[in-house]
Amino acid sequence: MSFKITVIGAGSVGFTKKLISDILTVPEFAGIEIALTDINPQNLDMVAQIIRRIVEVNNLPTRVTATTDRRDALRDARYVMNCVRIGGLEAFAEDIRIPLKYGVDQCVGDTICAGGILYGQRGIAAMLEFCKDIREVAEPGALLLNYANPMAMMTWAALEYGGVRTVGLCHGVPNGHRQIAHALGVRFEEVDIVCSGINHQTWYLDIRAKGRKIGAEELLAAFEAHPVFSRQEKVRIDVLKRIGYYSTESNGHLSEYLPWYRKRPDEIMDWISLDDWIHGETGGYLRYSTENRNWFETDFPKFLEEAAISLADYKRTDEHASWILEGIETGRTYRGHFNVRNGGVIPNLPADCIIESPGFVDRFGINMVEGIALPDACQASCNASVNVQRMAVRAAISGDVDLLKQAVLHDPLVGAICTPEEVWQMVDELLVAEAQWLPQYAHAIDAARERLASPRVQTRDWDGAARQNVRSVEEMRRGTKAAASEGHGLGTSMMG
Repeated sequence: MSFKITVIGAGSVGFTKKLISDILTVPEFAGIEIALTDINPQNLDMVAQIIRRIVEVNNLPTRVTATTDRRDALRDARYVMNCVRIGGLEAFAEDIRIPLKYGVDQCVGDTICAGGILYGQRGIAAMLEFCKDIREVAEPGALLLNYANPMAMMTWAALEYGGVRTVGLCHGVPNGHRQIAHALGVRFEEVDIVCSGINHQTWYLDIRAKGRKIGAEELLAAFEAHPVFSRQEKVRIDVLKRIGYYSTESNGHLSEYLPWYRKRPDEIMDWISLDDWIHGETGGYLRYSTENRNWFETDFPKFLEEAAISLADYKRTDEHASWILEGIETGRTYRGHFNVRNGGVIPNLPADCIIESPGFVDRFGINMVEGIALPDACQASCNASVNVQRMAVRAAISGDVDLLKQAVLHDPLVGAICTPEEVWQMVDELLVAEAQWLPQYAHAIDAARERLASPRVQTRDWDGAARQNVRSVEEMRRGTKAAASEGHGLGTSMMG
C-alpha cells in the first residue's frame, strides 16, 4: 500500500516513536510515506533521526520526511495525527501556577478545570489552522486522528468548526481495563468490557471476567483488598463505592473533574498518593513532562541507539491509531473506544457533545455502537463537564471573554473553591500570562491587564497541597535503577 501519514507535533518524541513503530508493524504499510512536522526544529530533527533509524534497521522502503512547513507536510496526506501541546511546558506551567493562587489545586490540568479550559483556548486556535490546511492541501476526505488534549474540546472544534473528518483517541480505557484485570487476578485477555461516557470521564458499565459478569460489590472488594490500588486509587474507589461504576481515569485526573476531593487543602492528602505523579500530586503531569523532556535531551544518543531494534521483536501497543488505519485500509475489523460526536449514540447525553464509546473499524470506517445509556449518576457527572466544554469551545472560536469566564465559573472544581470575582480575576491573569498563544483574545488583553492593575481579590503564594520538586536527570537515573531492582517501572506515561 502507498499512502501518506502526517504527524503534527512530531516533536513529542517518545509518543511519536511509539505511534510510528505500531504502524510499521502492519506488513501492508511498509511502503507508506511518513511526514513529520513541528515548530521546534531541534525536537523535529531528533525524532526524524529515530524514525529513520527504525526504517533503516528493518530494511523498509518507508519514506520519512521532516519539515517545519506544516502545509508541505500535509500535502496529499490521507491520515493526519495531531500530537501538539500549544504553548509547550511554558504555558502549561501557567495553567498550574495561576489557579493555585486562587486555591485551585490541579494534578494534570489538561481536560477541564481552569488549566484544561485555557489549554483548550490555545489548542483550538491552532486546531482551526490545522483544519484549514488539511481541507486545502491534504487528500480529499483525509482523516484527522486527534491525540491532543483537551480531547473533547479539540475534537469538538475540528468537527463543528474545522470541517474535517476527525476522531479523538485516548488510552485511558485500555489502561483501566488492564488495572481491573490485575485487581481481579486474571489476565487482561480474559476480561471483556463495555465502557462509555466522555473522554476522561468514561465508565466501565459492563465487566466480564472469563465470561462471568462482575458486579460493583465484587469489583469494590477486589480494589479495596489490593495492596497497591487500595493506596493509590482512593478517589476512584470512593466513586465506585458511591456511584457503583469504576472510572477510566487515574486517581489524580478524576479528582480534578469532580467537585468533592480537592476543594479543601487540608483534606487533599487524604485522597491522593505520592507513589507516582498520576495518583494526585499537585502539578504532577507538569513535573513528569519536564523531567522527561530534560532526560530525553540529555540522553538522546541512548534513545537513538535503542531505536535500532527489529520490529519483529517489538510488541505493538494498544494505542488506537495503527489499528484504525489497519481496519480502514485492509478491512481487518478492530474494536476500540473512540471520541466522536454523539448524535444520539449515547441517548442521555447531548447530541452535540463529544463522547467516548465503543465502535468498530473496517473498510467502511468507524462505526459506533448505539443505544448505550449511562446510569443517572454517571450521566450527571458527564453532563456537568459537557456544559463547560461547550462554553469553552464557543469562547475559543469567538474570542468571547465573558463566555470564557462563564465556562471557568461553571467548572465543577473551580466552582467548589472560587467566588465569581475570583474566577473573573483568575481568567484575566491567565489571559495576560498566555497572550502570545491566544490570538483570538488579542483585543481583550490590554483591558485584562488594566483590571489586574487594581485587583479586587487577594491571592496567595501557594505551591499546592502536594507539590514535588522536579528531579535532575541524574536523580531520575538513580530512581530508575532502584525501581528496576524492585521490579517496578519508571512511571506511568499518559497522553489523551
